[in-house]
Amino acid sequence: MKRRELITLVALSIVLVIAVHIYSLLFIPASTDKSSRIVEIPQGVSFRVVTNILIKNGIIRDARGMDLLAWLTGSYRSVKAGEYELSPSMSAYQVLDVLVKGRVKEYVVTFPEGYNIKEIARTLARRGLVDEEEFIKKAMSREFARSLGLPGPTLEGYLFPDTYRFTKNMGVEGIIRKMAERFKTIYNSELKELARKRGMTMKEVVTLASIIEKEAGSRAEMRDISAVFHNRLKKGYRLESDPTVIYGIPDFDGNLTRKHLRTWTPYNTYLIYGLPPGPIASPGRDALRAALDPSPSDYLYFVSKNDGTHHFSRTLREHNMAVERYQKGLVKRR
Repeated sequence: MKRRELITLVALSIVLVIAVHIYSLLFIPASTDKSSRIVEIPQGVSFRVVTNILIKNGIIRDARGMDLLAWLTGSYRSVKAGEYELSPSMSAYQVLDVLVKGRVKEYVVTFPEGYNIKEIARTLARRGLVDEEEFIKKAMSREFARSLGLPGPTLEGYLFPDTYRFTKNMGVEGIIRKMAERFKTIYNSELKELARKRGMTMKEVVTLASIIEKEAGSRAEMRDISAVFHNRLKKGYRLESDPTVIYGIPDFDGNLTRKHLRTWTPYNTYLIYGLPPGPIASPGRDALRAALDPSPSDYLYFVSKNDGTHHFSRTLREHNMAVERYQKGLVKRR
């Protein structure tokens, strides 16, 4: 073999070794372990710190591969801060792609219809997404509600119950804004027109819908429950709704007593006339529509049948008989 051919062969061998090494650094995962690991990339850190975090968490094997890849792709300053769900079975190329595109970990959270601000805050805090007290304080802020174009006095009722995808870097304000924007898409032009025809403000609609949501045992009853409240409001009767009383009781322990019914709060509809000063929970789509489209019935009363449904009555005599039948041995109300 000639000297030139030997040099060429050696050179090719060296190039091949380097290529294999680079390929290994960039495209061979650190491990076959497919388990996910949560990795937090702080705001404003250097790329060297990012690679050290990845090595510490066992996501990559060698900083050189990430450095080379970042240099080749011009990604040194493109990594997004946030919480990521990564795996050692991902190659350096895949990891960097996730970090540069900012595909942070998402938390799927569902809020049932009828949740209030405190219950929403508690749910989010349990997922580690917010500080519970901070969320409550912000959601109860009249100024913040107004900044979102909502009538207040707080954001109670306007954080729409739905399934959401949140990230940790959204923060309290980001999460609240997302839920409030969802409410605005639901409270659309059709509902606004129905409210206009009924002479109701958005605040009145949401307040009434929140009471309907808490009282109804099923969607099928919502329009009848709405009719009861509309009829009582027209006649100048008090609404006498237990959920409104409960909302006004600090640290309610689950036991509604006669004393509670006789204690004045702005939300005690056994003592005040008309609607309470604001919503008591987040109503869903069906409750909002029911508030604007009650059934044509002339019902004035309803009582629980203890099976998730209610008995509706037109007269006090009929209602008392229903209370005796379904609530015998319990405190009679309304």
